[in-house]
Amino acid sequence: MAGLMSRTSNVVKAWISKLLDRAEDPSVTLDYSYEKQLEMLQKVRRGVADVATSKKRLELQAAKLEQSVEKLDGQARMALQQNREDLARVALERKKGVQLQLQSIDQQRELLQTEQE
Repeated sequence: MAGLMSRTSNVVKAWISKLLDRAEDPSVTLDYSYEKQLEMLQKVRRGVADVATSKKRLELQAAKLEQSVEKLDGQARMALQQNREDLARVALERKKGVQLQLQSIDQQRELLQTEQE
């Protein structure tokens, strides 16, 4: 009985496959594949644009932080000229924190560059 069911199942599957082969139009399948490829290409382009935008934002943040480093460095020098070591120390500690942020941004930029490539 199991053998009969297996053979019947195979015959039905073969018959359905044959019907589907006749119904399938190669040009429709090709058009569908082409549309899918275009959709994937659009997603890739969108992804590349998003990465480029993110890189630009990071570059702008880095530029602001670099200005902040320069400003804090100047404040530390000015504090030392005024014999205010406590203020100079605070400015240098802040400068160190900003420099750590810059390092983090540089790492993020490198990751984005790798992703973009």
